[in-house]
Amino acid sequence: MAEAANLCVTIEPELKEQAERVFSFLGISASDAIAMFYRQVVLQHGLPFAGKVPVHDVVDVSKCTEEELDAELEKGYADVLAGRTRDAKSVFADLYGYYGI
Repeated sequence: MAEAANLCVTIEPELKEQAERVFSFLGISASDAIAMFYRQVVLQHGLPFAGKVPVHDVVDVSKCTEEELDAELEKGYADVLAGRTRDAKSVFADLYGYYGI
């Protein structure tokens, strides 16, 4: 095995935790993910992704007050009543595509 080099970075703790949950789901470590990123940078001679603005705002319900959570649940209920729903298969297909898994 080749000699390893150390990389020291500073990152927001919440971002680190969120990314590590995704890595765990994928069965890889943060070190593996960073090495994969570096390999892609080398192969593509640049960043391996395009900078994009998210299409939808994501609500972190763990940080909502009870009133905010109730309001979000009411929005979801209104969507169901109005027929603005999707089947689970298509939602998961989009999630897998979004995360590249």
